[in-house]
Amino acid sequence: MITKIIQEEKIQKAKKYVEKGESFVIVTHVSPDGDALGSSLGLYHFLSAYGKDNVAVVVPNAFPSFYRWMPGAKDVVIHEKYPDFAEKLIKEADVIFCLDFNEPKRIEKLAPAVIASEGRKVMIDHHLNPADFCRVTMSYPEMSSTSEMIFRFICRMGMFDLLNRDAAACIYTGMMTDTGSFTYNSNKPEIYTIVSELIKKGIDKDLIYRKVNQVYSECRLRMMGYVLYEKMRVYPEQQAALITLSKEELDRFQYQTGDTEGFVNLPLSIENVSFSVFIREDSDYIKVSLRSVGDFPCNQFASTYFNGGGHKNASGGEFYGSLSEAVAVFEKGLQEFNPNKSEDLGKHA
Repeated sequence: MITKIIQEEKIQKAKKYVEKGESFVIVTHVSPDGDALGSSLGLYHFLSAYGKDNVAVVVPNAFPSFYRWMPGAKDVVIHEKYPDFAEKLIKEADVIFCLDFNEPKRIEKLAPAVIASEGRKVMIDHHLNPADFCRVTMSYPEMSSTSEMIFRFICRMGMFDLLNRDAAACIYTGMMTDTGSFTYNSNKPEIYTIVSELIKKGIDKDLIYRKVNQVYSECRLRMMGYVLYEKMRVYPEQQAALITLSKEELDRFQYQTGDTEGFVNLPLSIENVSFSVFIREDSDYIKVSLRSVGDFPCNQFASTYFNGGGHKNASGGEFYGSLSEAVAVFEKGLQEFNPNKSEDLGKHA
C-alpha cells in the first residue's frame, strides 16, 4: 500500500487535462539529469499508452550520452538545436507538464515560450519553494525524485495498468540516479515498494545500473583519474572536499555533456568526509554541485554562497566570476559554515 501524498483535488484537475488534452509537451530543466529525463520519458510513455498521439518531450539543451539508451530518448526535442520547432510545440500544446524544476529560470531560454503559452500547465516537482506559474502545482520536497512522483501520479489517476515496461524503465532510472543508486534520500520503505512494482513491469534494474554507471568513454575515465589524483583537495578540519575543473582542463579530456556527472560524489567515499563540492568552469559562468551525508544541509550552503539550493544532501548553484574567485568563496564558506561544527549548523538552520 502506497500512502496518498498528492492532494486529491490536484490529481483530479490534472487528470481532466490528461483526458481532454490532445497535444502535450513535457518540459524539464537545463542540463537534464537522470531524474529530469526519467520523469519526462516515463510520463511520455504513459500518455502514449493512454492513446495520446501528439506528445513531445522538450529540453533546453543536450543530455549525457549514457542516457541515450532510454526508450524515447531519440525523440526528445533539444531547444538548443531546434529552437523554432521546440517553441512551436510549446505554443500549440493544450497541456504543458513542467517536470523536475520549480521556477521558470531553471529552463533558461525555454522560459518565455512556456510562460507565454496558453496551454494548461502542470508542475510536478520535488524542489523547495515552487514559483506560482502553473495551474496545478504538485510540489513535494520530501519525495526522493520527480520520477517517484510521476509513478504516484499515474497510480492515483487509477491508470497503473497503462504503465508499461518502457515507462517503468525510465521512472526507475530517475529514481535510481536522484538517490545516488539508493544511497541517499532513499530510506523510506515505500520507495522500495515502488521499485518492486517497476520490476514486475519487466525492467532489468541491474542492466539499467550498468548502462548509466558502468559504460564510460575512455576520455571520461581518464578525466576521473586526473580529478582524483590532481584536482581533489581535502579539508580535514571541516570534513570537506573540493574538486575543480577549468574549461582548459575539460577541453584536454575532450569533454562531452555529462562526462563529469557523479564526480561530486567521489570524495564522499573518503572516511570522515561528509561534504563535497565540485566547481566546474562553463562558457559563461561557474557551475557548482554540492553533496553531503548525514545532517549537514548542503542546500543551505548553496543558497548562502552560490545563489543556489536544492535538497539537504544534494544541491547546486552558480557563480559569476573566475574559478579562483569561486574557490575563495567556497573556502570562506567553510570557515563560516563548518560541516564539522554543530554550533555552526545552528546558525544557518
